[in-house]
Amino acid sequence: MGARKRKMAERLKEIKKHTAIAKLNDVPTSPRKMRLVADLVRGVEVNRALDILRFSKKSASITLAKVLRSAIANWEAKNPEDTKELDNGNVYIKTLMVNEGRTLKRIRPCPQGRAGRIRKRSNHITIILDTKKPASVEE
Repeated sequence: MGARKRKMAERLKEIKKHTAIAKLNDVPTSPRKMRLVADLVRGVEVNRALDILRFSKKSASITLAKVLRSAIANWEAKNPEDTKELDNGNVYIKTLMVNEGRTLKRIRPCPQGRAGRIRKRSNHITIILDTKKPASVEE
């Protein structure tokens, strides 16, 4: 049983060697607004995703582009011999998650002496990059 676990751990280590992760926590944008932009680039090749974010009118795209550039830098650090993969378009966004962060609660005065609650939402962004496997040709 110990050898089997060791073998599985080695396989997971090999898989993680080619993937790169970048996280940004407590981004002061509501998760709903960020997900609208994230849906545009999920599963897309990284250079194309950067172009999509650069020309997007949404303000959330600026933050998402910064995190994507960080993930690309992490991928380059993990795979120094495979830099041509980045130029060939084989690196893509495998996973892009936008989760809800903490909510700051504020009070605003309302008519007739009431108090209205304002919720300032934030989110957490996680990007995982991976390389496309070459398609096997079957004869």
